[in-house]
Amino acid sequence: MAKLDARRVPAFLADPGGCRVVLLHGDDPGLIRERAEILVRRVTEGDALRLVELGREALRSPGQLATEAASSPLTGGRCLVRVRDIGDGAAPVAAAKAALGGPGPGLVVLEAPELRTSSALYKAVEASPQGAVVACYRERGAELAGSIGQILQELGVSAEPAAIEWMAQRLGEDRMLLRRELEKLALFVGAGGRVTPEDVLACVAEGSALDLEEALMAAMTGETAVADRALATAFAEGANAVQVVRAALRHVQRLHLASLAVAGGAAASAAVDGLRPPVFFRHKPAFERALRLWRPEALEAAGVALLEAERRTKTTGMPSEVVARNAVTGLARQAAARR
Repeated sequence: MAKLDARRVPAFLADPGGCRVVLLHGDDPGLIRERAEILVRRVTEGDALRLVELGREALRSPGQLATEAASSPLTGGRCLVRVRDIGDGAAPVAAAKAALGGPGPGLVVLEAPELRTSSALYKAVEASPQGAVVACYRERGAELAGSIGQILQELGVSAEPAAIEWMAQRLGEDRMLLRRELEKLALFVGAGGRVTPEDVLACVAEGSALDLEEALMAAMTGETAVADRALATAFAEGANAVQVVRAALRHVQRLHLASLAVAGGAAASAAVDGLRPPVFFRHKPAFERALRLWRPEALEAAGVALLEAERRTKTTGMPSEVVARNAVTGLARQAAARR
């Protein structure tokens, strides 16, 4: 069975077949937990007596994992043995090998965030025909958008494409956090409802991220006072200096791509519509106004200045928040001079 291709994972989670040991690893602990819980539901069918949860210390006894997996639940059926937050080492490897070759139909689920593919545990499970390795990495782009739509469908609601795009750009750091936000959103619109971008902004948008976006939109169109107020609010709500400078750099880079298209003869609206990921619909007017103020060479210079600002947040004695604020308000003053 070995390492599962991403396209095979949903079918495997629905029916792990004769697999004895599943190793869930990757940089998204929320996705690891979600997939482990799917396997728990599928294998135990909701019977708590068929679920055995062991702590990492249980792996010090190599035979315990195999013994638990071979046990026969009082209510019948297949049992599932779950061990969380394990790492590499001789004991986990020995325990996994014993379970892979042990008797009985039980399934062992090992959750190993950040486990390297070069580890002995990974190689032991991958090499066995009774083992399955499932990578759980943070999703981005179209993959994340697809997962958002699927989760919302499971929760009994649908969503407009613009709403999914907005969430895919901002809510993908941890699967469990994402799921909680989507559950909240589903309750907000009600069963059978359709999520709009306005619903997303009202329900799940993070204040600091919204204020930072508003600050950058205002800065690049020369609205210095508006940008400064929005930036102050973003800092008050938890934004940090590096986050601000990097967000400004991404924004300038996207404007630069669109400005090159405009310089090549495209209309501003077409240049904005051609960006990927798409510009959020509420920000398109400001984005187009900025394109009329900034030429490609000026945006290129702004990008260089922001890279220098990021370096200064880490290497100078000046407070990093002051460096970030000066970088953004400096862009606003440049744009104001071009109006």
